[in-house]
Amino acid sequence: MQEGLPGGEGSESLKLPSLPTIIVVHHKERRSKCTVEPLRQRGGFEFWNYPLASPRIPSNYVRLGLGGPLLSPHDCTQGLLVLDGTWRWAEKMESDFAEVPIRSLPTWRTAYPRNSKLFEDPDQGLATIEAIFVAYRQLGYSTQGLLDQYYWKQEFLRLNATLLEQ
Repeated sequence: MQEGLPGGEGSESLKLPSLPTIIVVHHKERRSKCTVEPLRQRGGFEFWNYPLASPRIPSNYVRLGLGGPLLSPHDCTQGLLVLDGTWRWAEKMESDFAEVPIRSLPTWRTAYPRNSKLFEDPDQGLATIEAIFVAYRQLGYSTQGLLDQYYWKQEFLRLNATLLEQ
């Protein structure tokens, strides 16, 4: 799939979120390996460092996670809160944002190589940039350029080609 084609990585619609997407980055996350680092240069994203000096629980936001209702176009009036860190760190971060309703994503395959010898990643786990891409598609937002600097972009799109055609 090529950018700009219906169902492809670029969206025909230029609909953008009305609220910034908040990405909470664990302080131990290596910026050199962080898949969302390029988004710091784009508008529409706020980066918060974890742990937070004083917990700020945003109202009218939903948090991407596992075990919640499926994210749907009905959630487009809400902002997105995304926790960024290893699965082990993200699990610990969740308690600070327990009041933010969880929304799950449909099952997509990750292209991000996993190599933890200590912890098993969830089967439906995605790299943070992959999760944001899928969430934006679910909400009908433009995905134009989201994956441009993602090293595994082509593999991710290949693995999920049938989903991209829907």
